[in-house]
This record gives sequence, structure tokens and C-alpha cells, in this order.
Amino acid sequence: MIPLLVVLTIIAVKDGLEDYAKYRLDKKINNLVTLVYSRKEQTYVEKFWKDVMVGDFIRLSCNEEIPADMVLLYSSDGDGICHIETSSLDGETNLKQKLVVKGFAEQVTEMDPETFSGRIVCETPSSDLNYFRGFIEHTNMERVGLSKDNLLMRGCTVRNTEAAVGIVVYAGHETKAMLNNTGSRYKRSKLEKMVNRDIIWCVLLLIVMCSIGAVGMPGFYCWVLIPISLYVSIEFVKLGQIYFIQNDIDLYHEPTDTKIQCGSLNIAENLGQIEHIFSDKTGTLTENKMVFRRCSIAGQEYGHEENAKRLETYQSEFESEEDETAFFTSRCSLKRSSRARFSRKSSAFISMKSMSRMFHSTSAVGMPSMRQLAFSSPIETDVVPDPRLVRKFQRISSKIYMRPEAVEVISEIMQISEFFIALAICNTVVVSAPDQPRLRRRWSSVVKIPTVPLGEFRQIFNKLSPRKISPVSVQAQSSGDTPAEKEKKPPKLTVFHVQFPASLTNQFSESSESSPSTVTSGHEEMESSCVQESSKDELSELQDIESLSPPETSKEVLSEDEQMESLPTSKTTKKELSPEFDPMELSYEAESPDEAALVHAARAYQCTLKTRNPEQVTIDLGPLGMLTFQLLNILPFDSTRKRMSVVVKHPLLNRIVMYTKGADSVIMDLLQTEETGDKKIVMFRRRNQDRTQRHLDDYATQGLRTLCIAMKILNDDEYEEWLQGHFLAESSIENREEMLLESAERLENNLILLGATGIEDRLQEGVPETIESLRRAGINVWMLTGDKHETAVNIAYSCRLLDSADQLFTLKSDNLDDCAKLIDSILEDIRTNALPKGRRSTNIIRIPTSSVVHIPKFTYALVLDGPTLKFALHERLLKKFLVLTACVRAVICCRATPVQKSQLVMLVRKELRVMTLAIGDGANDVSMIQVADVGIGISGQEGMQAVLASDFALAQFRHLKKLLFVHGHWCYTRLANMILYFFYKNLAYVNLLFWFQFFCGFSGTPMTDYWSLIFFNLLFTSVPPVIFGVLDKDVSAESLMRHPELYKASQRNEPYGSSAFAMNLVDAFYQSIVCFFIPYYTFRNTNIDLYSFGSPLNTTIFFIIILHLVIESKSLNVIHISVFAASVFLFFSVIGTFGALCILCNPPANPYWVMQRQLVNPMFYLVCLITTLLALLPRFLYRVIQNTVCPSPLMKARLYENEVQKQKLKCVNVAPTDS
Repeated sequence: MIPLLVVLTIIAVKDGLEDYAKYRLDKKINNLVTLVYSRKEQTYVEKFWKDVMVGDFIRLSCNEEIPADMVLLYSSDGDGICHIETSSLDGETNLKQKLVVKGFAEQVTEMDPETFSGRIVCETPSSDLNYFRGFIEHTNMERVGLSKDNLLMRGCTVRNTEAAVGIVVYAGHETKAMLNNTGSRYKRSKLEKMVNRDIIWCVLLLIVMCSIGAVGMPGFYCWVLIPISLYVSIEFVKLGQIYFIQNDIDLYHEPTDTKIQCGSLNIAENLGQIEHIFSDKTGTLTENKMVFRRCSIAGQEYGHEENAKRLETYQSEFESEEDETAFFTSRCSLKRSSRARFSRKSSAFISMKSMSRMFHSTSAVGMPSMRQLAFSSPIETDVVPDPRLVRKFQRISSKIYMRPEAVEVISEIMQISEFFIALAICNTVVVSAPDQPRLRRRWSSVVKIPTVPLGEFRQIFNKLSPRKISPVSVQAQSSGDTPAEKEKKPPKLTVFHVQFPASLTNQFSESSESSPSTVTSGHEEMESSCVQESSKDELSELQDIESLSPPETSKEVLSEDEQMESLPTSKTTKKELSPEFDPMELSYEAESPDEAALVHAARAYQCTLKTRNPEQVTIDLGPLGMLTFQLLNILPFDSTRKRMSVVVKHPLLNRIVMYTKGADSVIMDLLQTEETGDKKIVMFRRRNQDRTQRHLDDYATQGLRTLCIAMKILNDDEYEEWLQGHFLAESSIENREEMLLESAERLENNLILLGATGIEDRLQEGVPETIESLRRAGINVWMLTGDKHETAVNIAYSCRLLDSADQLFTLKSDNLDDCAKLIDSILEDIRTNALPKGRRSTNIIRIPTSSVVHIPKFTYALVLDGPTLKFALHERLLKKFLVLTACVRAVICCRATPVQKSQLVMLVRKELRVMTLAIGDGANDVSMIQVADVGIGISGQEGMQAVLASDFALAQFRHLKKLLFVHGHWCYTRLANMILYFFYKNLAYVNLLFWFQFFCGFSGTPMTDYWSLIFFNLLFTSVPPVIFGVLDKDVSAESLMRHPELYKASQRNEPYGSSAFAMNLVDAFYQSIVCFFIPYYTFRNTNIDLYSFGSPLNTTIFFIIILHLVIESKSLNVIHISVFAASVFLFFSVIGTFGALCILCNPPANPYWVMQRQLVNPMFYLVCLITTLLALLPRFLYRVIQNTVCPSPLMKARLYENEVQKQKLKCVNVAPTDS
């Protein structure tokens, strides 16, 4: 009973400390204060967060954390905007814009809560951070919709806003932040399940032993065979393993000061048994740093070769800086003080380029706050312009807009101008000046205001603008009351949480997303586009690319290239093109890396986004100066349309213009198709479209992310008619989302193609080498991404997931029957090997062989999209699909939704019964991370939701290699060997007591005192197994990293298999028999007492168990030897002290002075020596034969390491004599 109490006490203390730490953190958060309006005192008073209730009015200041979910009713910003930072929720450092509820944005003074009268109805508390719906019903029964753009969520921080007032709709545990805090998740490791199975065998063995004892003596007392202390030892071992993982300097990413985070302490051993890896693409395999690489304007392609060289320069400089700091990095630890010392020591080694980068990244956000801007690294912001495009750009002037035919026929120079204008304003980028925080002010028209010759336009806009004619504003205007003249009414406030019916799912959501004052978030999926498959082979594609430019175009390009000698270098060109930029002047807060890349690309060509507010956008277009565009409407991006649009009043054309950017598969279908009557114009448009499409195909082949840029020039009547319908759709409550979608599609047609962009999502460092090593280790790697087909496939080639020799099958169908036929066809081709290596079908994509590693044998790979995956996961095709995936070396699933990702991971884990690992960096990867056996989050640019939901968090994908091959192998091997040792140790000791029962009449009497029995597992043999489980090293980290094939040993459960468990049980029986019967026959027919007979048995089994561990240890160091010596000292000191002090502890037997008498008896030493040698001889011989006759790959690696070490020592000893 005492050992059980000790074990339970240790576990209780451990859990109690964890709970107390959580309690202190909860108490600290609950006691934070905020300003809450008191109706009794009619002013704002301080209250604790825990006292905030639904319906309270809260006043927030700049840089204050939000205490509850609240609807924004007032902002000191003159435009009704409140900027918040959501890094505590999702890790995103870019600012988000929240809007004051319609009807409250025009307040001149801060709102008085006493004058608020209305009823708020909102949905029941939900954990969805990106969805909120409800409405405010005023006393006149007018309703105003609420959306996520009006909701300030708990945990966020107010930025760049002096004051904000809101009303609480969710408080405490009903807030979205609290609902998303599900606490620590419990996952059981595979080894733990196997241990539970083996414990059942131990229970059955215990039942057999007890039955034998009961036959001999009814009421027989049996000892506990199940190792209770095993669970405590496992916890200590796991803590030690996690400590070494967290403090591994190789898993530390110095540029971001990020080390590995371990969220789950009980599945570290699963890292050594991974068989399938499911990986996201963007941000996981790639850096999610969008770099502007190429563009096509008016059918002309601009390669930006100098920009490509600049990217190579950044890479080489980064590698050189890593080499310079490698010496100090190898000696620094991950502790804060050590990092500080390292920074001081290595400051002299930081290059001037690095210093400029550091200054750029920090000063861009202002020195006081030092808040890191998202998507603002130099590799993303610094763009080297293309010289040929620069020369054309410099020809831009106001004259090209003054020609009468400018609206009908857009010249190439005008297309270039409009292309960069679209890049600068068709986005949701927030412009801020870090050194001047945005206080309460209206946007003054300091810049050039466009003249509006059409007087009717202003009247149309003022009448039809949803911002101007919100229900509350109309009511106020009709009554003629001013804020000062309004009669004070008694407050009437009700907040309801209701469950909206399923038929009204989209009733009140996103109520202001399409209004002129809307700035949406969600453009991060802008790069998504439908799969565009080409049926042309490689030769025809090459011919098409070569025929992009007609002879006259080639001649023009050649003539321009000949003039390059007279032009300045690229650096001088960039200097002349871009004015000197003060990093403290402006900063861009982009919601996605794509937007940031395009805005910085436009800025490189002197088209600089200066200011943005809900009413207007101002840019500095170098040749034309400051231009202010009146912002009329924003049509935000959604996954259905796959595009976004902005409608503005063009200051040069004096016309209403819509700029659109989106997926090429969508934009190309929306281009102008109407016949103008002029064949030249029609041919010109078709030529540009054909060339641009070929450029897009070329970009996708290179693995670039593609976007199309287009525009549409509207007349006033057309816009007025559309705006009336759009306002009705926006004001609708039922079917609002469908009506808004139809309204956007009515406007987004007959577009004029301006050009296309190719943005590179760069591979992370070491990704190809890591994936190659994973493949060598026998791990199947699948790529699950939401990106398009061509981009996903080419990224797979560049990261070595696919090889040029692979036969690539594309599984794409529109219905279940076609999918079944295609799967059968692919399986038949694989079985019969019908397709020879030299022949390629339309499903095969080739790439240059220089970028991949060749594999000797011919293999297959499978590519499928999200819609097809839905059919493949049907119960009719499920088994066939799994058979197909087992026949290929890689699976690439593009256009996959988060739900499909999790379904695929769960399917493979359950049906194939393999150990799975899911790795991703975004919120869309959370579901698959949670359903996998091991979930790993990447600390990337898409927030921290994946990190918070993961079991382990890494800074780089390449760190996965050491985490699995080294720490995974060590954790599994060490813990498996320790568990086997525990089973052996307990069975050997209990069997010793069991054999004695045959000679004591099955009385249950032990041959030693009870305290020795208790201390044997609790003190004498408890620490060595823990040290063995934490520090034992079968193979060095260098060998495990160099030879990934060694990972297969733990993958196949070799250390802890059924044979290993059975062998340990047999060995335990043998050793217990030897340990008992040799002393028994030695002291038989003597007058030795009970405890004097039990003392050599107890001492012998102790040395057998300790030396057994020495034989099983793969490495012995000072710590091991010290622990063994301490255990021996503790054994004799405790037993000796107990025997000297305990005179009548266990009557009728007396342990007094037993050990002391044995220590002076030579027979005691002889018995102990012979018994120990005979007991350990079979185990020793087995290991010798195993390691010499048939060594395992791990043993061969150890032997090779020993030989290398001997050669090094030999060289060291010989070197002095040679000199």
C-alpha cells in the first residue's frame, strides 16, 4: 500500500503544481481593470474583467487590451474606424480595421451611453473567430445588421485609435477567445497502448501465480506484479526527453528568435514511429514570403532578371552571416541570458547589410513600440525594377489620358499606368505613419483633389451611398434634430443571444463588407484559382512560348537592349526611379503577403500608395504626381468569385473605373467579348489575351503564384443602375449573401485585361533535403494544399517530393462513376506497367532534370483535386482509393478544403493503421493537425492558430528532420527499453518471492523484511532506469542524420516488439530461478535463519538487476556510473542502517545486524558472485552473438562510429611523432 501511496502522492503534487500555476494566471487576468460605464454615477469607472457583464458600455484607449466581445459604437477616428491587433488570438501582427455600426459613424462627439436606446439580437456564443451575425433594432423598429467587422474580440489590442466605445455582447467564458481555449488535448501514444496490452499479459500471469499459490494454501497472499512505479518513471523520462528537445540548439531559429515548443508531453515517443506525413504547402514547405518576380503587361513579358539576381544575393548573404556566427551559435544556449551574451559577442560579426535590414524592419514600425510588421522583410519589400519596363514607365504623361479615344482604345503606355494603379489601390492595405499614431481626426484633403465636371455624379453618389443613407441617419435627417437638441430618453437596452435557424444562415453576416467604407480581411486566399490543365505536351508548350512575340516586338526589344550600354546600371536606375525613402515615413499593414508584394512592386516603379480611408485612396504616381481616387465601392474577395474589385472615380479619365484582380481561370472568362466593329481592336485584344495566357502558363510551370489584373470603365447611368440594385442587396436581411454575389457578378464583366503577375513563394531553407531524407527513411509524404494544380505540382518537383522519372497520374473527374473508372484505369496501368518510361501522356508533367534527385527505380505519383477527393472518399471507392495511394510514392491533393484535409488524415490513420503526422502553419491546417497522431505547427506568417493547436511547434520545416530522426528515435528507443526493463525487473523480483512459497507452505511469507521489499523499487532501483530512459544513446545524432534509413528500426517497433517482451519475461524467469536456487542449495541443511537466507538473495537480485541494465545500456558516461554507484551505496547504507537500528521491527523474525554479519562471511560474497555471473551469462552471450554474427543496421552504425573514433585517436597519437 505504501508504494501506491507514494506514486499517487507524486502524481498529485505534479498535477497540483500545474493547476496552481493555471489558477494564478486566471486570477491575474480576472483582476485586470477596464473602464465600464456606471449608470448610477453616470460616468466611466474602473471594474475588474471578471465583473464585466453583457450590456455594459466599455471605453477603451490606445494600446489597451479588450476585456470582452463588444460591438463598436464609437471611434475617435473621424472615419469610424478602430484598428486592432489580433496577435494574441491568431499571432497576426498586421492591423485589422473594425467599423463603427452604421448610423453611429457620423458622431461628432463621443457617444453618451445614456442616450442609447435599442435592442441587440446576436447569435448564440460561437468559437468561430471569422463569423458574427446579429442586428440592432431601434425604437422605430429599424434594424441595422451586425457583422464581424463591427465586433471587437476579447484579447485583441486597440492600436492607432485614441478612444473607442462599445457595448458588450459576450462576456467571460462566452467570448470567442475563451470558447477557442479548449485546454490541453490528450493523445495516447502508440507505445502506451502497447504497454497497456502487455500489462494485461502481466495480470494474466499474476492470476496464474496466485492460482498456484491458492491451490497450495487457501487464502494465499500474492504480491503485485504490475509495476506501479512504471507510470511515475515514464512521466519523469518524458519530462527529461522534452527538456532536451526544447533545449536543442539545432531546433532554434535565430532570425526569428524562435525555439521548438512542446505542447504535449506524453507523445514524444510517437515521433520515432511516423509512417505518413501530411504537409501543407504555403508557409510550411514555402516561406510564405511573396516575392514579386515577373509580370506581363499588354501582352509583353518583363522578366525582372536583376530582381532575380537580388534574391540570390540575399540568399548568399544570409548563408555567409550564418557561417560568421556559427562559432558563437554552437556555444550559446537557449536561455535568455545566454542569448543576450551571444548578441553582444557576435555584434562585431554582423555585416552592414544586416544592420540596414534590422534598421529597416524595426524603424518601419516606429521605435517606441517596436512592433514587428507582417510581410515586411527586405526580401519582400525591395524590388529591383525591370529596365525595359522602366523606360516605358517614364513615358507616362497626362497626355495619354487626354486623347478622345483613350477610353475606347487603351494604348500600351496607358495600360502600364493603369496596371500599376491597380496594384496600388486594388487591395485592403492599411497605410500608417508609425511615429504619428492616428488620433481622432478626419482625413484632410492635403493632396490633389480631382475635379469633377459631372455635377450630377455627386448628387447620385450622395443619394445612393449606403453610408450616407443608413436607417438611423435618415431618421435623424427627417426629424431635423441635432445631437444637442435631441431629447434625452430613458435608456432602453436589451441584448439577446438567439439561435438563428438554418434557413437564415447568411441573414445578418458580413453586413458591411461591400459598402464604400468597407475594408475586408480575407484576401489571403486571393491566389486561389481553378485548375487549368493544359493538354499540350512539352514540345508544343515550348513552341508557344517562343511565339509569344511577333517579329516587330522582338525587334523593338532588341533595339532597346542595344541601348542598354548608354543607360545607367540597374542600381542607378532604381535610385533615379525611386526617391529617397524614410522608413519612418510610411508603413504598410497588409492582410496577406500577396497584397504586400504587389503594393511594394508598384512602389518600386514610383507608384506609391500614400493614404487610404473609407472615402478615398491617394497614390503618388511618379510622372503624374499625386492622384486621389474617390473610393466608391469595394467588392471583397470570396472563394466563389475568386477575385476582388474596387470601384473608384478616376481623377484623370473623369470616369468611374473598376479595377479587378483575381485568379486567371476566372478573370479570363470575364474579359470583353463584344464586337466593336473595328477588327484591329478585336485582334489587338485577342493577341494580348493569348500572350498573357501563355505567360500565365509559363509562370505556373515555374511554380509562381499567378494573378490577373483587369479594369472596366463605366458610364454614370450604368453605375447608377448597378448601385441601386447593389444597395437593395446590401440592405436585405434574407438571402443577403446570394444577392450580394449576384450584384458583384452583374458588374464584373466585359473587363479589359491589363496584365498578370507572377509571385514566388520561396521554398524554405533545407526543404528539398529534408523531404529526400524523409523518403529514404520510409516515410510517405503527402502534400495537401488549397493551391492550384500547376503550382502545387511544380512546388512538389522543386522540393523533391516528385522526381523527373516519376509517372504522374492525375485523378480528376466530375462524378462518381467517372472517378471509379479512372481509378481502375490507373491501377491497371500500374499493375501492367503499360506506360513505358519514354512515353508521356497528357497526365504527365516534365520539368528540367537538374532540379531533382534521380531515383534508380521507376515510381508513380498521384495528383487529385478537392472535388475529386469527395468522390474518392465515397464508401464505394474508398478501398480502391487506398489501394491506389499505396501504389504511389507521393500524393498531391490540390484545392483541398480544411475539412477534406482532416478527413484524409483520419482515413489513412484509421484504415491503414499507420502513425500519421500533420504539419501546417495556418488556421486551415488546425483540423488535420488535431486529428493526426502528431500535430506540428509552423511559426509562420499565417498566424499562431496552428501553433496553438499543435503538439509541437517548429520555426522551420527543415527542423522536422532532426526532430524525427534524432529525438524521435531516441525518445522511442529509450522509453521502450526502459519499459521492457521495468517489466523484467518486477517479474524477476516477484518470481524470487514466488519460488520461496514452495518451501514455506504457501504461507505468503517473504524471505526478507517488508521495508526492504518497499525500498527495493522505491529507492534502490528507481533512479537508474530513469537515467537510462533519459540519457541512453544507441547511435549518435550525426549518424542518425546522415543515415535516415536507421529510422526504420523504430518505425517497425523493433525495440519493443512481442518477441522482445517475451524474451524479457523468459530472462526474468531464468534469472529468478538461478538467483533463488543457487543460494537455496548452498544453505540447505544449515541452521541459517529466515532473513539471513533472504539477505544474499536480496543482494544478488539487486546486483543482477543493476548489471542487467549495464549490459542493455548502449552508452555509459559519468552520469550513468555515478547513478549506479549511488544506488549500490544507497542499498548497503539503508539496509545496514535499518539492520542496526531495527531490533524488533518484523516479529517473529529479527532483521537486526543481518547485513553486517553477512558482509564478514566469505560465503556471502562467493554466492553473490557465482549467482550473478550465471544469471547474466545468457543475456551477455545473446548480445555478443547478436552484435557480431548478425548485427542490426543500428549496431553497424555504432561499430562504424567506434572505428572512426579509434582512427581519430590513432591520428592524434601519431601526429606528434611525425613532427
